[in-house]
Amino acid sequence: QVQLVESGGGLVQAGGSLRLSCAASGRTFSLYAMGWFRQAPGKERELVAGISSSGGRTYYTDSVKGRFTISRDNAKNTAYLQMSSLNPEDTAVYYCAAGRSIAVLPSANNWGQGTQVTVSS
Repeated sequence: QVQLVESGGGLVQAGGSLRLSCAASGRTFSLYAMGWFRQAPGKERELVAGISSSGGRTYYTDSVKGRFTISRDNAKNTAYLQMSSLNPEDTAVYYCAAGRSIAVLPSANNWGQGTQVTVSS
């Protein structure tokens, strides 16, 4: 129902920051919870952060709490992931996804194409 395109990935040194964007098309963007997932080679997909449709509730996996911030601008049909204090273990392809609630994001079938984040030592 919502087409998603990620951008903002790249190469950054450990300790640095990066901001990812997820641009959405569709008239119902504001009705969807949004999430960011990541997948490193040989590892399972991991839900990193989620945000409710209104932006009033957020979720973070323990490994990124205090370092990553998810946000959204419904007027611009865009979700963001601000990443700070990056570590090499954050290296992965990052995907955004949409769902009816944060709880169903792990089962979402509405994905972007992904953007590569590489953190060097």
